Amino acid sequence: MNLKRSLILIATILLIDQISKIYIKTHFEYQQSVEVFKWFKILFIENSGAAWGTKLNDFLPVSEATGKLILTIFRLFAIVGIGYWLYDIIRKNSARILIIAVSLIFAGALGNIIDSVFYGVVFNDSYNQVATFFSDEPYGKLFHGRVVDMLYFPIIQDAVWPEWMPIVGGNTFSFFEPVFNIADSAISIGVAMLIIFNKKAFPKKIQEEVEVKS
Repeated sequence: MNLKRSLILIATILLIDQISKIYIKTHFEYQQSVEVFKWFKILFIENSGAAWGTKLNDFLPVSEATGKLILTIFRLFAIVGIGYWLYDIIRKNSARILIIAVSLIFAGALGNIIDSVFYGVVFNDSYNQVATFFSDEPYGKLFHGRVVDMLYFPIIQDAVWPEWMPIVGGNTFSFFEPVFNIADSAISIGVAMLIIFNKKAFPKKIQEEVEVKS
């Protein structure tokens, strides 16, 4: 897979991701939802932290704003590293499956970074109102944007664990709880491809390790 095809894949994912986020942001109020199927809903939420809404200030003695800035800067360094990795494996003509996987991860990471860096200065708040694109009263600052999530798959809702099960017996549970976006999906698919097709993604490395051991 060459650089041109990789860039087309990345651009396509970014376009779908950003169009979906801008549409949700400019048509939904915060936590507004639409049921597509019983097991699939469009639910608008915003994530100002890392995965699953985790925030640095939950663990470090810093303010929420500082924690958000640190997280965004870390993401920027990470995307540079992923970008170099992608360039390097394309230059070395690595396995197609590896290039596709890293392209997906890069596109997903970049999609969420766009939210974190710019959304705070181009949108106003979505609480009790539909936000305006390029608002005169933005909700935040540069590098302090919130990531837009909207894909929700509550496949199992309010089920009850059997009483005989230790610890969780009798408690209710739901599956699948997280709300995510297209960028998150691209990252997850890319990581899954690296795990499932590990031998195809890194054939030379594995072969060299076998030769060294023998």
